[in-house]
Amino acid sequence: MKIEVTEQLESKAYEFLKNEKALGDRILYLVVSGSYGYGTQYENSDIDLRGCTIEGKEVLFGLESFEQYEDLHTDTVIFGLKKFVRLGLNANPQTLELLGIDEDCIYQMTPQGKLLRDNTELFLSQKVADTFGGYAMAQLRRLQNALAQNSASQVLKEQHIAATLSRQIKQFNDDYTSFDKGSIVVYVDEESQDLRTTIHLEDYPLRDFTSIYANMTNTIKSYEKLTHRNHKKEESKLYKHAMHLVRILITGTYILESKGIHTRLEEHLPTLLSIRHGEYSWDQIFKIVDSYEKYFNKAAQLTKLPERPQQDKVQKLIESIYESYYYK
Repeated sequence: MKIEVTEQLESKAYEFLKNEKALGDRILYLVVSGSYGYGTQYENSDIDLRGCTIEGKEVLFGLESFEQYEDLHTDTVIFGLKKFVRLGLNANPQTLELLGIDEDCIYQMTPQGKLLRDNTELFLSQKVADTFGGYAMAQLRRLQNALAQNSASQVLKEQHIAATLSRQIKQFNDDYTSFDKGSIVVYVDEESQDLRTTIHLEDYPLRDFTSIYANMTNTIKSYEKLTHRNHKKEESKLYKHAMHLVRILITGTYILESKGIHTRLEEHLPTLLSIRHGEYSWDQIFKIVDSYEKYFNKAAQLTKLPERPQQDKVQKLIESIYESYYYK
């Protein structure tokens, strides 16, 4: 880690790392993520600090609850161990990337944190195809929507949203009470140029249904928010989004090919940085995305990863982490 980054992390702005009850010597794993982790940082890049802390006895055995600690001023997010593990088992891209980040980006790691990092393969499964692919394609559709200029593209926009929602629906069986495949179908009525849905759920938990509805609504809102931006003013942000969607496709491809988690993609950095700096036209960028998407889809078809993560082994892993921390 660069000296100037380490100095910043030792500054007063980060004193909460030592002073907060939920952090301090409870932090198991702490890394500098974001642009520094990806190798795409520039002079004024922010430090994105991410990590995992073990819950206190007041949470494990008492009435208190804890999922994560956030410091908005420094853009720091530190998850409780249970939430960190849940996200990893669900192949959450941001969480898995933390486990595969280059060693020079690790700011703090206890033996328990090293145990997590050394057992990364237990979290890897075919779910990566949906989570990494879904994230990348959602970013792509938002970009295309943001750049669309005429009403003739409305059907295409709706088709993009429908495709994203359909990917999202595939994940609902993992997150909520399961329902029969095809019970929720999203499609576009091309005659009215409107997004439609059919829902067939009998005797289904109301709270799960309202959460599903909220997730789908948030997806649509995120599209609308980006679509209505002044894209000239926000163009640099759009290039950044484009860079990240390409990066996530490459990272996901490596995982599906059983090559491990790579966050600093040295071989691809020139392309990523050229996208970030607006050196390609949008047509060129979309062609680049298309080529990487083809590699990703092929890797998803041929992957030898297990269908599900090794949850039983992960269960034993976190048991050993709690035991080694509290009964050392």
